Amino acid sequence: MAMRDTKTAYDTDLDRNPANFQPLTPLGFLERAASVFPDHPAVIHGPLKRNYRDFYARCRKLASALARHGIKRGDTVAVMLANTPAMLECHYGVPMTQGVLNTLNTRLDAPVIAFSLDHGEAKVVITDREFSKTMKDALALAKVRPLVVDYDDPEYSGAGERLGTIEYENFIKDGDPDFAWTMPDDEWDAISLNYTSGTTGDPKGVVYHHRGAHLLSVGNVVTCSMAKHPVYLWTLPMFHCNGWCFPWSISVVAGTHVCLRAVRAPAMYDAIATHKVTHLCGAPIVMATLLNAPTNEKKPLPHVVEFFTAAAPPPEAVLAAMKEAGFNVTHLYGLTECYGPAVVNDWNEAWDALPAAEQAAKKARQGVRYGALEALDVMDPDTMAPVARDGVAMGEVMMRGNVVMKGYLKNPKSTQAAFKGGWFHTGDLGVIHPDGYIQLKDRSKDIIISGGENISSIEVEDALYKHPAVQAAAVVAKQDDKWGETPCAFIELKPGQKASAEDLTAWCKKNLAGYKVPRHFVFTEIPKTSTGKIQKFKLREMTKDA
Repeated sequence: MAMRDTKTAYDTDLDRNPANFQPLTPLGFLERAASVFPDHPAVIHGPLKRNYRDFYARCRKLASALARHGIKRGDTVAVMLANTPAMLECHYGVPMTQGVLNTLNTRLDAPVIAFSLDHGEAKVVITDREFSKTMKDALALAKVRPLVVDYDDPEYSGAGERLGTIEYENFIKDGDPDFAWTMPDDEWDAISLNYTSGTTGDPKGVVYHHRGAHLLSVGNVVTCSMAKHPVYLWTLPMFHCNGWCFPWSISVVAGTHVCLRAVRAPAMYDAIATHKVTHLCGAPIVMATLLNAPTNEKKPLPHVVEFFTAAAPPPEAVLAAMKEAGFNVTHLYGLTECYGPAVVNDWNEAWDALPAAEQAAKKARQGVRYGALEALDVMDPDTMAPVARDGVAMGEVMMRGNVVMKGYLKNPKSTQAAFKGGWFHTGDLGVIHPDGYIQLKDRSKDIIISGGENISSIEVEDALYKHPAVQAAAVVAKQDDKWGETPCAFIELKPGQKASAEDLTAWCKKNLAGYKVPRHFVFTEIPKTSTGKIQKFKLREMTKDA
């Protein structure tokens, strides 16, 4: 970064001081909402309704309880929680101690969770009883010995055991509702830790800072055109990129969080109709769940509901069906490394006059940068020169700005590679159109995005190669109306060996998290180049007939 070598009159005796400079953090959003709108509904969960006064007090009680246990600046608090009031409270209560919140992916298996606990050096773990089996195994595998706090959600009636010595409500009961939390020492301080799904090795710990969380939270409000007091339905997992920062965004406009443990059509329609939901985010699976619900489970929408989706762009038929059902769909794009979505398919009203097929082509593009992102481009990763803006020349999508991660925890090599040349390298390949809208064309590491979750084709292939009958395996994404994409495995068997799709499905289930298991198996000779490299572009074409 260029440094100023001369001072002007505007630099003399005009220094930063507490009166004119405060570190940016999303924590103040809740304090303001509770002060200005103390009686406005903040959280709804089943029959539970909690206003901003109480929501703020509970977050402070959690912070107080954590501080009494010794949580301080830079300490990690890991949580294994569904979309519940406790998860929302952790987004404020943990950083109020200057600690770092690590939201664990509830869909991952015990070894990966154990790695995250150790790598992040978790001092406290707050875990929902629903996930006790995975967490019990993870804690047994982990080297760290955190305080374990169990969360008993009244809306959960399933099985599960308590793993710790104290339950969440008892843990915060004696906390101070007037706890004097402090601003971060520096807006560059870490606020949260989010692990990537991993590709060829261990997951990488993406570190967010208070400044970026503040800016993207406000960026969401602007991008989503949120007026005061929106009603937001939680279908997007809060563990995913801190719910794209929406736990903090909603406080900016004193909105209402409607929590939902599980994405089921009756519950979503009931919540939308009862609470007059205005906004929700979700992967293509959420759209499919809403659209494919039986007529008796659907309810008329109170108004047009804004739906924001990432992952694979929705097919034209799905967009048309969502519009007819009363949802306005906006396509977003981002990565864990940029706090969730930082690119939006900003719709130009002139496009409304285009034929449906051309509108769908416009909708399929990832779009332009958020207002909170300083720069977005498609560049040659070797020369760092922008590619031609012709919608044809392919390069790597790159970003720079304040909503790009601080870096990867304890991984300087990967951090330096990601920031080479002063840009964040997304690893996604795409084009940029003459109007500046980007469009993804491929993923450099063949990541498959299924239901909003990243799946490494290499990880799935490794599992398949371990089967005694498999000689060669190649996994690519197959388009799926419900999940966006699903893994499709092409298999060559060893001479004289036999294995069915059912055999390989069972094998994968023993070696992979459930959502990573291929939905389709094709037994065929895998196309290769003269040097033996698998031609995945051919396999992607073949998935259309699989």
